[in-house]
Amino acid sequence: MSDRQLKILIIDGDKRSLLAICAAFRSQGWGSVSAEDVWTGLELFRTESPDLVLIEYHLPGINGVKGVEMIRELDAEVPIIGVTVDENQEVANCFFEAGASDFALKPMKALDIISRIRLHIRLLESNERRNNKDEVREHAPKAKGIGAVTLELIQSAFQTNDEYITVETIAERTGLAYQTTYRYLQHMAAQELVEVCQNYGKVGRPKQKYRLKQLRGSV
Repeated sequence: MSDRQLKILIIDGDKRSLLAICAAFRSQGWGSVSAEDVWTGLELFRTESPDLVLIEYHLPGINGVKGVEMIRELDAEVPIIGVTVDENQEVANCFFEAGASDFALKPMKALDIISRIRLHIRLLESNERRNNKDEVREHAPKAKGIGAVTLELIQSAFQTNDEYITVETIAERTGLAYQTTYRYLQHMAAQELVEVCQNYGKVGRPKQKYRLKQLRGSV
């Protein structure tokens, strides 16, 4: 994608938010098209073929989660970042179950969302290169919202197999959102790719830490 301008589709019912995001993207030399509802967004997706989609949860008529499902019917690979003001894992999980690649909370800082988009474009390019080489993974992830390249990125955040680290540490090392990182770690725990321990402090709820298991093969 380096030989052409990046194009991003933004679906957001908040006009002020749309203007701010588009301005941030212009500062990076990126192109953008925007819609205030899912149906308009789908038409733009078909005609503009964007490289990445940013979609808000609270939209008129059809919410962003359903919008992600509808986009995924058209394209299984394009990175989709779900966005909302709702700061809870349940909304994030709904996005991931629908097929979103990542999750971001509003208000979004320009530098944060720019960094996140750069990360997902790199991941997409890495996945395209691997597909071009016809690399086959015996244990490729099947769950919605779980991508093989992102999974490998999270695995690489563990510097040693003996290291127990928190979700926050992994999110910081990878550049992914906390909610995205947590979703992947839950998947990895279910697949017995990581061990989970409870770190009991003096105050508050115990914090989970994760350690990468010694893998018998690729994932």
